[in-house]
Amino acid sequence: MKYLTKLVYLLTLFSAGHAWADFDLPGKGQLVYPTGVAKDFNFGFGWQSDTQKFRIGERSYDMAQIPESYSIAITLSKDDSKVWVQEFNPGFIEGFSWQLGEHKLELFKKQFMSPVKGDYVLRLDDIDYFLVRNNLSVTIKFTEQGVDNIKLDGVTKNMGTKQ
Repeated sequence: MKYLTKLVYLLTLFSAGHAWADFDLPGKGQLVYPTGVAKDFNFGFGWQSDTQKFRIGERSYDMAQIPESYSIAITLSKDDSKVWVQEFNPGFIEGFSWQLGEHKLELFKKQFMSPVKGDYVLRLDDIDYFLVRNNLSVTIKFTEQGVDNIKLDGVTKNMGTKQ
């Protein structure tokens, strides 16, 4: 009986430790269209180590290990009035708010005395950035436990010089 108890205990420890290598981040968000209409969306990531499946959005892929990163492109329209994010919506939107685990990414318009590209602010975890290019990238880096960090490219940090 002692042997069986120890075996069950060890299996429980192993399976509990194994579960730590899995994650599921739903990626709940809200789109804002140029008309002002808002619509909820989900675009998240998940990893199941036992089945070696990585989920991107609604699709799962067989992978031997977690990918190092995933990049999302944000493309500004030619007239700088709206953006396109392929993973979030098939057409142009004016902005969005997206929660991925502990991280929050928001894109919204705001008027400044000194103009900024498209009047857009991209906020990542309460830090504001301005667009400097028409094509931005949001790179999400993963660990076994979920998102390690999020890196933005094509933006500059708001240093408080614009009012």
